[in-house]
Amino acid sequence: MCNEKRWFVGQRRRNQRQTTQKDLEDALKFGDINCELILKCVAVKKPAGDLCMQEFEQDERPLKPFLRWAGGKNWFAKHLASLLPRSGYRAYHEPFLGGGSIFFSIKPQERAYLSDLNTELITTYQALRDAPKEIIEHLSRYTNSEQFYYSIRSQSSKNWIEHAARFIFLNQTSFNGIYRVNLKGKYNVPYGYRTKNFLESQILRAASSRLKYAIITDGDFEMVRENLREGDLVFLDPPYTTSHNNNGFIKYNHKLFSLRDQQRLSLLIDYIKSKGAYYILTNADHKIITDLFDKGDTIIRLARANLIGGEHAARGKTTELIFMNTGVASE
Repeated sequence: MCNEKRWFVGQRRRNQRQTTQKDLEDALKFGDINCELILKCVAVKKPAGDLCMQEFEQDERPLKPFLRWAGGKNWFAKHLASLLPRSGYRAYHEPFLGGGSIFFSIKPQERAYLSDLNTELITTYQALRDAPKEIIEHLSRYTNSEQFYYSIRSQSSKNWIEHAARFIFLNQTSFNGIYRVNLKGKYNVPYGYRTKNFLESQILRAASSRLKYAIITDGDFEMVRENLREGDLVFLDPPYTTSHNNNGFIKYNHKLFSLRDQQRLSLLIDYIKSKGAYYILTNADHKIITDLFDKGDTIIRLARANLIGGEHAARGKTTELIFMNTGVASE
C-alpha cells in the first residue's frame, strides 16, 4: 500500500465520515505520489464516497493480462476509467472474454461473470483461478525452443493443469499470439521466435487472485441474460476486423462474427437497457454497425494503431466505434 493510501485510509477510519473530493486531493500531498487509484478517483471526478473508498482499501491496481490476444483491448483500457458509470455499478459481465484486458484493468465492485465461446480458453482461466501454483510449476519445466514448441503443440493434455500450461506456453511463444485451429480443431499457429520470458509468475499469480470471485463459463454471449440485474455493467467486445472499414465488411467478418450475430447482439443491448443495466460496446467503424447499434446513446470514434501482423508488417491507423449508456457524453 502506497503512502497516500495508508494515510488516506487511516484518516477515513479515524474520522468515520463520508470522504469528500477535497480529501482525495489533499491525500495527494502526502508520501509517494504514484498512487494510481487516488489519481484515478480525482481525475475522473467520481463520487468520493464509499465507492472510491472500497477501491483504496482493497489496494487493487490495473493488472497486465496473462495472455496475448489478437484483437484485444489493451489499447482501450487507458480510456476506460473516464467511461465507467459515474455512480458506480454492481456486477460486471464480459461475454467476449478473450485476453481479458478490460477485466484485468478494473476492479469489479461485486461479482464478475466472464465467458467466451472458446472452451479451451475458458478452461485455462478456470484452471489458473483455482490452481496457479501447479500451473506455474508445470510451466517452469518448459523451454522456449522451436523443437519443444512443436512437441508441445502436437500433444494432447491429460488434465486441466497441463491444458492451462500448454495453452499459456503456446500463446506466449507462438507467432503474434494468434489463436487458430485447423478443420480438425487442432491448434496450428507456428512458432514465434520470441526471446521474451514466457513464464511471468507474478502476473499469473495476480491474475489468479483477481479471478478468485469470478464466475467463468463457456458459451454464447446471450448467457448474459441469465444473471443480469439492474445497475450491472456489461462490456461487449465482439470479434471483428476493421481492416476493411469501408469495403467488404460482410465478407471479411462473416466467419468471425456474422451480421446475424451482430443483430442478436443489438437485441441483447435492448435487453440490457430494459433491465436498467449499463453497457459499453466496441465495434467496427462501419455504416452497417452504426445503423444497427445507434440507440440514442453515446457514440465515440477512437483511432488506434493497427497491431495485427508480424513484426515487419505495415501497421497503420484504424478507427473503432464505442457505444455506451454509462452517462458519459461524447465530446
